[in-house]
Amino acid sequence: MTVPETPGHPPQTGALPGISDVPTVSAGSSPAQSTGWEVTVYYTAVAALHSGAAQQVTGCPTIDCEKGRNQRDLGTFPASFVKAVKDEGTGRVADGRYLNWSYDTGYWMDTAPRDTAGRPLVPWVSAAADGDVLRAGARFSVLRCGTAEVTAAVCAKLKAPTWTIVDEFTPGMGGSKHVDVYVGEETGTDFTDSDLYTTLEGATLSVLRA
Repeated sequence: MTVPETPGHPPQTGALPGISDVPTVSAGSSPAQSTGWEVTVYYTAVAALHSGAAQQVTGCPTIDCEKGRNQRDLGTFPASFVKAVKDEGTGRVADGRYLNWSYDTGYWMDTAPRDTAGRPLVPWVSAAADGDVLRAGARFSVLRCGTAEVTAAVCAKLKAPTWTIVDEFTPGMGGSKHVDVYVGEETGTDFTDSDLYTTLEGATLSVLRA
């Protein structure tokens, strides 16, 4: 799971230690295989699937906002939903709007779940990585699901798409060989206990850098 940087902020650049074995592939060249990846899943929480104690949320009424400024009451939602939004970055509320969160903005209301550049996230396409590992625009697919216990059906689902890096991890949540793939809205009250909410370990990716 991931929490993106504030939409509109450019990816960070620079070097991270320990990533010399991630293949460098020029645009227009063939993808390269890379082993030893951790692949996690993130999603859009759905308020209607949560219940329990209510929590009032303060934040920005629109996407154009800075943390600590123009803060307003955004509404009251189930506490488990608010936590899921902070963990995953986005959640859909009852009126169809989205309560989003990023580490450097806090909560804000929006018309869509957003990637780092402010574009709507696309289920089974959008993905996140540290910008120093895979920059925005890099594409990859999962060739092998690795050593973790995962059902054949879920492995096949994660292997089918070509994912595109559009998001970045909250600092400290990524890693030198960690990607997070966006699978859309949660589908039930027990989504985080489902087979799809999984982590692949030691996965092999086919990577085409931007």
